[in-house]
Amino acid sequence: MSLLNRLESLKGRHASLEERISDEDHRPRPDSDALMRLKLEKLRLKEEMHRLQLSEGEH
Repeated sequence: MSLLNRLESLKGRHASLEERISDEDHRPRPDSDALMRLKLEKLRLKEEMHRLQLSEGEH
């Protein structure tokens, strides 16, 4: 998988997580554990995208 394809895939997953977080947060009784897991996963994806963008700039 090319670097650009990988970045696009991560961006899609990041957007999906953002939507899931919003959905959970707007429920009458949000599950705080689920929100925390989703937010941590979103942060991991953001960090991975940042690393890939940095390595892309090195080429």
